[in-house]
Amino acid sequence: MNVGIYFNKKYLPDYAEFVPRLKDKLSACGIECSAVMSSQELDGKNVLLVLGGDGTILTVAAECARRGIKIMGINYGHMGFLAEFEQEKLDEAVELLCCGGYSTEKRMMLDIEINGKVYTALNDLVIHRSIYANKFSNTINLMATIDGSLVDNYLADGIIVSTPTGSTAYSLSAGGSILTPGINAFILTPLCAHSLHSRPIVFPGGSQLTLYFNKENAAVNVCIDGISVGEYEGFLEIKVSRSRYYTEFITSGKINFFDKLLSKLSKWSR
Repeated sequence: MNVGIYFNKKYLPDYAEFVPRLKDKLSACGIECSAVMSSQELDGKNVLLVLGGDGTILTVAAECARRGIKIMGINYGHMGFLAEFEQEKLDEAVELLCCGGYSTEKRMMLDIEINGKVYTALNDLVIHRSIYANKFSNTINLMATIDGSLVDNYLADGIIVSTPTGSTAYSLSAGGSILTPGINAFILTPLCAHSLHSRPIVFPGGSQLTLYFNKENAAVNVCIDGISVGEYEGFLEIKVSRSRYYTEFITSGKINFFDKLLSKLSKWSR
């Protein structure tokens, strides 16, 4: 096994000492390991040990999925929906890697095509109005179709399209439903829609969602898994479908989704 260690320096200010100690623990089990600082350094890895918050995991999820690398998340952030282990369980996580007594869970992803370029997302796609200078817009008009059929013309602040994994993130804050991880479906959630009939819609994972924006002298911002990929003016067509890639997480097999959900949401409400 070849393990990479990826971490957020914000949560590990003592990483210069911490990471070598972690490497020593893994090496003592006969596991080859090294720190990963860029996507190129992921090549040849079987497992990536990610220490940080949900955002840290999201920054590497797509690159790991394309390479078939399993992710073991250790929560050093605030919410930690994506991480299997809390930081005090790090030794337990290392032991699981050493003995091979872990389970795995695959999470479906989105393929998002914009102007011929395809992005892959574990959590969500967010399209929202521009708030900058002469491109400022109070609301935007977005038309949505699923498999060619019109869903709605949204006058709103924007739209979120999320996976079951992402349904507990921004979509949930905007009033979207929670989807359990094994459901083969996505959810379209309008942001502050100016219509009483515009509500979140759950649609099959095998369908293609197409979103259209067409307005001169106006712009929309597009974010994928929390990272802005661009501001687009005029006509824009975005195609969203299920990706052939999966994010594969290493789990202990002991944690029930609903127990974790209740625990995390209770923590969020405090």
